[in-house]
Amino acid sequence: MATPGSDSVASAGAAPWASLEAPARLLLQALQAGPEGARRGLGVLRALGRRAEHFPWDGFLEALGHLEPEVRGPDGRLELVPLLLRLPGVCQKNLLSLLLALLPSLPESGLRSVLQLHHQDVSSTTDAWLHALGELLRRDVGVGVAEGSSPLTRSCQLQLRDLCGRLGQGGRGLKLALAPDPEQEDRLSQLCGKRTKEPEEAASPESERSPKRFRGCEEAVEGKEPEERPTLESLGSPPDAGGVLPDTDAQAPETGPGVEGPKGPAESVELPKVVQDQVPRLQLLLKAFQEGLEGQEKPLVDLQFLHECSPSEMELLCSELQLPQLPDGGLLQLCSHLMGLTPALSLSNASVLARSLFLDRIRSLPSSASRLLRVALVSFCVKYTYAICRAVLCPLLQDPRVGPAQTELLCSLIKDESLESDMQVQILGQVLELAWREETFLVLQTLLERQVEMTPEVFSVLVQRLCKEGPAATTSMAYAKLMLTVMTKYQTSITEQQSLDLAVALEPNATFLKKALQAALRHVTH
Repeated sequence: MATPGSDSVASAGAAPWASLEAPARLLLQALQAGPEGARRGLGVLRALGRRAEHFPWDGFLEALGHLEPEVRGPDGRLELVPLLLRLPGVCQKNLLSLLLALLPSLPESGLRSVLQLHHQDVSSTTDAWLHALGELLRRDVGVGVAEGSSPLTRSCQLQLRDLCGRLGQGGRGLKLALAPDPEQEDRLSQLCGKRTKEPEEAASPESERSPKRFRGCEEAVEGKEPEERPTLESLGSPPDAGGVLPDTDAQAPETGPGVEGPKGPAESVELPKVVQDQVPRLQLLLKAFQEGLEGQEKPLVDLQFLHECSPSEMELLCSELQLPQLPDGGLLQLCSHLMGLTPALSLSNASVLARSLFLDRIRSLPSSASRLLRVALVSFCVKYTYAICRAVLCPLLQDPRVGPAQTELLCSLIKDESLESDMQVQILGQVLELAWREETFLVLQTLLERQVEMTPEVFSVLVQRLCKEGPAATTSMAYAKLMLTVMTKYQTSITEQQSLDLAVALEPNATFLKKALQAALRHVTH
């Protein structure tokens, strides 16, 4: 697939995969895309599959072992280094994640060679995440891993044990040392062991829930086999754009005897000092946005302090800053600052922020949204797709007061070219879980016109929902247009049984599109 050449050293500035064939080159370029790399790599494989192109796994895995001369070490010596070890760190991590997800379909001999190369690389052990991915793959393939051993490095195990112990006490403001003293191991082990034996009646509601929330950490520390492995579907499922996965903070708080319901922000929540110190500066910045001070110097505000907020504190901060009252122009400027924030906010905090910035603003639209609001919404959605779905799109589609202005804005958001295919899948997954209304049909049609890449399982759910809605939507033009879109844009995906179900659903249709729908269905059937 790639052959070492004499001019390799001269082209050292080129990407390591430059000499590979097109499919492998595209895959590695996609894997270089930060936290989204593994999912984008999966998208490349799916795109090749749609074109009936088989990805050459044997040749690709063999090419990862091809040696090329490279200058290494402080003395500048020339060494022959395999392609795998010349890939950037983020690309290596995403590659191992993808291999782990696709494991059953990969050639075992080529995979063993890759894992052997990875294991021999001393530098890979300095990155705990890269080390863990390699060990998980070695364990699943059965390449020289002792039974019951942990994929985590010793240092990582100590840090996790210390962290789980502190979180078990409900502590906040943790300052975990990057390199814990190995002599503390026995004390930490005893401490964690004692906590598991504390009487139940002495535990607080927070500590009662902590074993459930941090069981995964404890199993990793003890070297137990995780209950679930990453799968092909999990890589294609809708985590938040920007690499942020749904977290446990997003779940509703437990209620019941002995557990108090949530209090209002003013009663029970105070902003951390590091956040409170930044509020005056942020207020000045928002004031500058409001007054449209384009050419004047604005106060410098580092938004990294937002990571210090819990969801309830973020809600209080949004209230203090009166974000819902920010004009559309100021909203767009604030969003441009937020989009530069790295790492991305947690799903819970992004959802609170999205709700404060957009929900009431969109809900109260008397007419079409301004261009500034549209651009701000799209930019936020591109980075925090799942948060926009959860905090804005779903509540609006469930609100009976929503009218044409709101529906038009949601359709405009979905039409925007900035939304990539994985973001479209996230939005579709959320809409499929809602109760459908007339506005939902319009939003769904806009989405499906973009020919969303759906698995057969997701498409089956879509068809089932469409058939279920048929008897109640006999006079709905929006429903009829949605059905027509599905039968024309996705006709190759419709199975024989689904075509029968669609025929039954269309039978009572009373719109003037009925004949067109029946003709489209006959085309599918034949």
